[in-house]
Amino acid sequence: MHIHTLGNVLPDNQHQIKTWLQHLKQHADSNPMPLVPPIEALSELVKQDKELLLLSEQMFNTSQQTQSPLLSSLVIQSFDEFLVLLNAVMTQAPVYIRSNDMVTDALNPAGFVGLPINVLLAASITPSASHSFFSNLLVTQQFKKILNYWSVYLKSEASRDVLVKDDLNQTPQVLAWLNPIVQKQIIGIACEASFDPALREYPFEHFFECDPDDDYYGFRSWDDFFTRKFTPSIRPIAAGDDVIVNPCESAPLQVVENVELDAKFWLKGHPYSLQNMMNFDPLAEQFIGGTVYQAYLNALSYHRWHSPVSGTIKKVCIVNGSYDYTPNTSFTSLPLLTAIATRAIIFIESDNPYIGLMCFIAIGIAEVSSCEITVAQGQHVDKGDQLGMFHCGGSTHCLIFRPQVTLSFDFHRTEPGLDATNIPVCSCIAVVN
Repeated sequence: MHIHTLGNVLPDNQHQIKTWLQHLKQHADSNPMPLVPPIEALSELVKQDKELLLLSEQMFNTSQQTQSPLLSSLVIQSFDEFLVLLNAVMTQAPVYIRSNDMVTDALNPAGFVGLPINVLLAASITPSASHSFFSNLLVTQQFKKILNYWSVYLKSEASRDVLVKDDLNQTPQVLAWLNPIVQKQIIGIACEASFDPALREYPFEHFFECDPDDDYYGFRSWDDFFTRKFTPSIRPIAAGDDVIVNPCESAPLQVVENVELDAKFWLKGHPYSLQNMMNFDPLAEQFIGGTVYQAYLNALSYHRWHSPVSGTIKKVCIVNGSYDYTPNTSFTSLPLLTAIATRAIIFIESDNPYIGLMCFIAIGIAEVSSCEITVAQGQHVDKGDQLGMFHCGGSTHCLIFRPQVTLSFDFHRTEPGLDATNIPVCSCIAVVN
């Protein structure tokens, strides 16, 4: 089985998936508890609907599953077992999993499962039945409630245990986030973006605002750690009125010119549609024929957004998106996600008249659906000021410019695409010609 690893949100090999499933099953077995209210409601919804009940049974039909020998012993046998495991997710923050590449005495660092529901399903279900099951509006609405429930836990003090406690007794390959091995991995990602390998020798607190004298480094919760801030000097803001800075610590996906107002998404290639991206805002018409720059975030990286220009916030809104848990569909087309996923839309009138009105859109992927805007309409922002943040997991974002704006992009020695590397936040991403 192969799961696309965009931004390291999903593990890139079956060993990591098996390790996480083992860990989750052990957690569920050692901490049995009643189903939390939104999961209990999903269970009742399925039981009371004959069609959903049949689909839920077909999804976990092991005779139709094509798992590898590595995962065969961990296949989820039924929808009820899936609910028990999903219930265990509700009281556990994402954990860090080491790989199985034994080069030295220590296992090499790998990543974490930022989208546990996706992994639970991708590792177990039959795609044909799942598509019909998750196309049901009542099911998707209930999953939204489940995710909201989990988000409350991720912001609680209880969630920060994974920051300091290695899981040596149950799953030896699960490390605490503040374990020195994991700190080095996070530092390495920050250094990869800065192109300065010498920085790898600096401590965690050189890069991120924290208190190393505190057991939890001053982080109040898993979410507080996930949305950690860079120290003021680590990401300088590129100067120049004609310079547009990278709003996120992100890897470039593509630049598309002459974007359409209304594109037909069922056509091959999933073109951008301004109407859908901007939630049918009247301002969308000003961007017909303009330019879209899209990039994606690494799940282990920095998740706050910063203003690409100095200017005035003209309009902000959050658009609630849809959830599609059919295996791998969330990663088939990032341009499509700009129109259907939860997103934050921020229109900025640049102080530079050659830029004028532009738009920043932050897009959550799958269960990464929480976009928080921290600016308000009418507020003036300087280039590099915070606009908001993502909560939990990987994500993507767009910058959209009007057709009269001519830009030269700077990709910082990487090539746009799914294998691109991060470009530092607040560094030059484009210059107005």
